[in-house]
Amino acid sequence: MIDRRLFTHFDWLTLSVIAALTLIGFASVFSATHLHQASIYQKDIWWVAIGTFMMTLAIIINYTFMERAAYFIYGATIVLLISVYFIGSSFSGAQRWISFGFFTLQPSEPAKLGLIIILARFFSEKNVPARGMGLKDLILPGILMIVPFILIAKQPDLGTGIIIWMIFWSVVLVVKIRTRVILGIFASFMAVAPLGWTMLKAYQKARLTSFLNPDADPLGSGYHVMQSKIAIGSGGILGKGFTEGTQGKLMFLPEHHTDFIFSVLSEEWGLLGSLVVISLFLTLIICGLNTASGSKDRFGFLLAFGITSMFFWQIIINLGMVSGILPVVGVPLPFISYGGSFLITSMISAGLLLNVKMRKFIF
Repeated sequence: MIDRRLFTHFDWLTLSVIAALTLIGFASVFSATHLHQASIYQKDIWWVAIGTFMMTLAIIINYTFMERAAYFIYGATIVLLISVYFIGSSFSGAQRWISFGFFTLQPSEPAKLGLIIILARFFSEKNVPARGMGLKDLILPGILMIVPFILIAKQPDLGTGIIIWMIFWSVVLVVKIRTRVILGIFASFMAVAPLGWTMLKAYQKARLTSFLNPDADPLGSGYHVMQSKIAIGSGGILGKGFTEGTQGKLMFLPEHHTDFIFSVLSEEWGLLGSLVVISLFLTLIICGLNTASGSKDRFGFLLAFGITSMFFWQIIINLGMVSGILPVVGVPLPFISYGGSFLITSMISAGLLLNVKMRKFIF
């Protein structure tokens, strides 16, 4: 029998924000693709439906099940990431997808959630010293992070690799780490940064250098950012109107339905529409942090915080990327950008947030 208290404590605000962002995302994808790529928005209908179903399952199943199955979930995502190198499909020089006939999976997306779950399980069982964790305490969780990071970075998928990295350090910092350890790790990273630069692909180096001066190669590495800025700026205060944008419709803006969907949205709905979307994201982050702080156990706290940090970094990096504040690294916008694996992972993650919140008082 279903406990009525689950409905009493259900987070309707978070659900409303998720529903609003998903609808805005579908409308934006439709506007960006209905003239030349109609099959994309048609597929997006199915992804939204599947994502809604998966989010419902994530709400219904008690989140403590994730704690018990954490190592299995993490192991399954690692197996999928390894499988990409043997049976994966390649597109535009990247090998990131596994085809199952009727749908294609990008394993790097569920890998983010798998990492959050395993870190929540690990740190919920660990007794952290009052002064914080030392370097030895970070070895095992560091290995749990570095394995998917390397597998994803070699695909190559720098954007998702960065998100994996940011999730890990967000969780580690909230668990608590000694200040001198933070300073030592930061100094080490700075020392090996030149080596990291040599390991980047040519197009990744071009994206980073074009960030410093996009005008230096306006038809090459700087093209994405320049066209994105034009789209955002041309929207003005009120925008050009739904489906009236030109940058996406005339195919000037690359990746206009995925990584740069916010540029299409800004051109059509202007500053006011952009602020509405940003306000919805801000509400989602605040609700996520509120869910984490009010959770009934440590695993629930770390699970909710990890998911919230994932949303936060994806939002920050994507908005910074399309506006030219950050380098272009290929990070989509949660609930807005087109992408089946990405949308389903986002909705499952949102369902887990709702799960933690509604079981706050259930023991």
